[in-house]
Amino acid sequence: MGIREIKSPEVLSETPAVVSMDENPESLKSKKLGMYFVESDNRRSPFAGGYTTLGTTPVNIHGKPITDLSKTGGWLAAFFIFGNEMAERMAYFGLSVNMVAFMFYVMHRPFTSSANAVNNFLGISQASSVLGGFLADAYLGRYWTIAIFTTIYLVGLTGITLCATLKVLVPNQDECNQLSLLLGNCEPAKPWQMFYLYTVLYVTGFGAAGIRPCVSSFGADQFDERSRDYNTNLDRFFNLFYLSVTMGAIVAFTAVVYIQMELGWGFAFGALAVAMAISNIVFFVGTPLYRHRLPGGSPLTRVAQVLVAAFRKRNASFDSSEYVGLYELQGKRSAVKGSGKIAHTDAFRCLDKAALRLREDGTNMSPWYLCTVTQVEEVKILLKLIPIPTCSIMLSVILTEYLTLSVQQAYTLNTHMGRLKLPVTCMPVFPGLSIFLLLSLYYVIFVPLSRRITGHPRGASQLQRVGLGLAISIVSVGWAGVFERYRRNYAIREGYEGSFLSPMPGLSAYWLLIQYCLIGLAEVFSVVGLLEFLYEEAPDAMKSIGSAYAAVAGGLGCFIATILNSIINSLTGNEEKRQTSWLSQNINTGRFDYFYWLLTALSIINFCVFLYAARRYKYRVTDIVETKGSTTAVAS
Repeated sequence: MGIREIKSPEVLSETPAVVSMDENPESLKSKKLGMYFVESDNRRSPFAGGYTTLGTTPVNIHGKPITDLSKTGGWLAAFFIFGNEMAERMAYFGLSVNMVAFMFYVMHRPFTSSANAVNNFLGISQASSVLGGFLADAYLGRYWTIAIFTTIYLVGLTGITLCATLKVLVPNQDECNQLSLLLGNCEPAKPWQMFYLYTVLYVTGFGAAGIRPCVSSFGADQFDERSRDYNTNLDRFFNLFYLSVTMGAIVAFTAVVYIQMELGWGFAFGALAVAMAISNIVFFVGTPLYRHRLPGGSPLTRVAQVLVAAFRKRNASFDSSEYVGLYELQGKRSAVKGSGKIAHTDAFRCLDKAALRLREDGTNMSPWYLCTVTQVEEVKILLKLIPIPTCSIMLSVILTEYLTLSVQQAYTLNTHMGRLKLPVTCMPVFPGLSIFLLLSLYYVIFVPLSRRITGHPRGASQLQRVGLGLAISIVSVGWAGVFERYRRNYAIREGYEGSFLSPMPGLSAYWLLIQYCLIGLAEVFSVVGLLEFLYEEAPDAMKSIGSAYAAVAGGLGCFIATILNSIINSLTGNEEKRQTSWLSQNINTGRFDYFYWLLTALSIINFCVFLYAARRYKYRVTDIVETKGSTTAVAS
């Protein structure tokens, strides 16, 4: 059978040569990897002859190509998705800000263990997002993954509402005042009561994990990548997507907190369940408008095939006379369902051996022995992406610490705004408001100004925005340390050292707005830039896995925050020596300022690592590869 040998993009202008399998192997010795690869349609495997349609072609819910794209997708479909994300984020943030207080005041758990339990819930719900991304990319597609996991989410929220409503599911609240809580004299929750709460809480987290990597990718799927305005629409989509996230957070930090204070815990958690139910209905109503992408089969299997094939050929030499070329299917066909072809790159040369076709292979075309260039490049891309979201973990650590530490700070401060007294649990609304303000003015102020500095048509590249966010987060946590030092000294000077739950009238809580607003700006630049970066750079058939990278980084940040808290408590606290921990429950005797400065130092180190990784990263580009007279767009 004939083998078509194709030059890679570096020398694409030359005419491709055709080489026969029977050709003298000595004639191939001078060929260099990265300059040539072979095409073949002799794939005797489940891939058969490959998939003849381009992987980026949108289909309807039945998997059939959409004949008239003007009747589907676009901004109208995206707004149905925005509504679903807003309700999901409302529930997520509503639980994150209220569950610590619920465990402390209702379940009678110590504040530290309550905060750690919620941090673990947040971490698991984000870190396990890779499962949702895997199911969406491999089997279910993004639509059905969202549909299934939003239902699971609703079941979990309903269970939490029952826990807050039925007295049998909570310990006895009689004779349990604030002093009893502080002294630990309230009746503790029974083991089975905590087991029930943790079960429904983690069911909710499991539902969130399935949704998170799919919603942003599914929304971005609604735009035609062949359109002239595709990049502009994608940029605006991710900004508006995060605006919907922010609006959900603002509602959670204000309306849900108000409902809890006025009507109780049952109504507060019930409001989250009702909002989630309404969002599910809205999502399903938009079904006829959605564009879908075909799932590409198990990405883990394809990754495993590349690793196994590369390992089996680890001793093969690229300069060997037995070397024929790198294997790829002919024409527009791709071995990966739901994906276009990906051109060869020179990164991770060791993985290229998985696609290295040797004469000794003969007719053995099993993907566990011989992979296509596209399969190999998918694995390379996944590896190349890892450093960037990894550098966002530190931002997640700071955000997680702010959820608990800043609330503890606010309990000691005056939260009055004129005659209005703002509840302490509403304080996290201010980062959301700063995000809302920035996104509202983003295209009016930031893009024109930054375009003059960078020359970038969209103001800043995705990695520039991520880096800017990380830099702002350093300023935020550094200021937090400065203010905390002042707050602590003020408390000791004014005689509040032992009254860590009593607000000090002379010191306003609105000094916290500086660190809150700065971290809000950092979040919008970093997270929006990261989501857009991962969606555009991920392989066609692994978009949800790519988006899951950001969620996994967020989850790891929650876990690291918990681990860091435990390490600091063990290193700085000693009950026998009556040595107070930096993170003492009594914030006035602890040293939160030292802890904030430790986070500042770690953030600076993380930022330097990011700069190194960002400078080395090469964005994917679209190359045009000509095969048998046809022109095919190939990502590289």
